[in-house]
Amino acid sequence: MKFVQTEKAPSAIGPYSQAVVANGMVYTSGQIALTPDGIMLEDDVRVQTKQVLKNLQAVLEESGSSMDKVLKTTIFIASMDDFSIINDIYEEAFGSHKPARATVAVKTLPKNALVEIDAVAIV
Repeated sequence: MKFVQTEKAPSAIGPYSQAVVANGMVYTSGQIALTPDGIMLEDDVRVQTKQVLKNLQAVLEESGSSMDKVLKTTIFIASMDDFSIINDIYEEAFGSHKPARATVAVKTLPKNALVEIDAVAIV
């Protein structure tokens, strides 16, 4: 088992790793719209979703994986009203690659983020 840490994504804000690699798979922790230096981005779902996916990509790459090796994601959103906006940005990030996915509206996310995404991928 390998614990992943990259400076190209924000450090974990709790007692967990950015990702864990085991048995040829990478399991990422949820990424929110923190910049790599820990600054929370503005309260705009477009801006936040782009940063979340940028963070996710950085963690995957540090793990020896990539966006095109993602098997499944889970998206947590503060409002289902933002679903189509997040979906459009998500589709841009993944292109023709279409991992399995669950999307769940939640009451509150860490640091009052509007979106959080985690992933499971092949290394």
